[in-house]
Amino acid sequence: MKKNSILILLLTFITLSIYGQRKIVKLPNLPGYITLKCDFHIHTVFSDANVWPTVRIDEAVRDGLDALAFTDHLEYTPHKNYVPVDFNAAWKIGETYAKERNLILVHGAEITRKMPPGHFNALFISDASLILQDSVWDSFEAAIKQGAFLQWNHPGWKAQQPDGIPRMYDIHEKLIKKGWLHGVEFFNSNEYYPLVFKFAKDNNLTLTGNSDVHGVISEIYKEPDYNNRPMTLVFAKERTSDALKEAMFAGRTMVYFQDKLVGKEEYAKPFIYQCISVGKPYYENEKNLYFEVTNNSDVPFYLVNGIPDAPASITLAANSVTRIVINKKVAAPLVYDVKNVIIGENEVLKIELKY
Repeated sequence: MKKNSILILLLTFITLSIYGQRKIVKLPNLPGYITLKCDFHIHTVFSDANVWPTVRIDEAVRDGLDALAFTDHLEYTPHKNYVPVDFNAAWKIGETYAKERNLILVHGAEITRKMPPGHFNALFISDASLILQDSVWDSFEAAIKQGAFLQWNHPGWKAQQPDGIPRMYDIHEKLIKKGWLHGVEFFNSNEYYPLVFKFAKDNNLTLTGNSDVHGVISEIYKEPDYNNRPMTLVFAKERTSDALKEAMFAGRTMVYFQDKLVGKEEYAKPFIYQCISVGKPYYENEKNLYFEVTNNSDVPFYLVNGIPDAPASITLAANSVTRIVINKKVAAPLVYDVKNVIIGENEVLKIELKY
């Protein structure tokens, strides 16, 4: 009986290993593009995290990601007495494993310096070991020589900016002037930095949002506090590493976390209209019209500041149909601010419900 139990457990483990299941995250594609769900800031045992690279890949699959990047610290390897220092190890261990699970694995590393300039992820690199240099500027140059996408991490992190306010220093301006700084994190872990919008708009930087995870991710982002891990949504021409890289350099991204969508209006507006559909009135009486709005995404939308005589606010719950009753004297369309779709430092998306 004991042998049979062990055999059953072994077969169960093998079955789970072969048939790993990916969570479906219901977010739409934009016309002409595929929406890739990504996390570009992840650590493993090869720097200061507690998790093996293959486990990180399994976590990403379970969370419904399409792509992730291992970005272990170059200058900080506290496990070196137990784990050999190899700045490409996580990538080498995970590359084939990710391919077998239909996951795009981005080769990356984190340049880890005091502020200024702070921490930066070099993404889409070929050899992390060549990026570790005595001078931070030499590290940047080595990354750029490999075609890296350079991302400024957690610019308002209180360990480096005690007041939590992101600031650009001379070295950041120099990076921008040379065209070496490409992206900046809006979300990091459970923090976000509204001022980043100004940096991105003024300097044509790509917005990202990432977990910066060190522990077991399922123990960090747990319901009911969190519905999902932070994600960068990348609008790529196809589901490949090359297409992902092209979209990142082109700035075709939004950020998704804590029921918030963050990005440029040119992507946010078509995105929400791909999420929701407004039906024609299905009933009317002497006073009111009745119609429905369907939200086919995992993101709830909170509509506020309705026009006079219309509902002041409407919640379009995720994956649901919302019935709306409107006075006949109110002219279509209904115009609302979408409180949780952020398109600027102090600006949210405005949409129309045309019924």
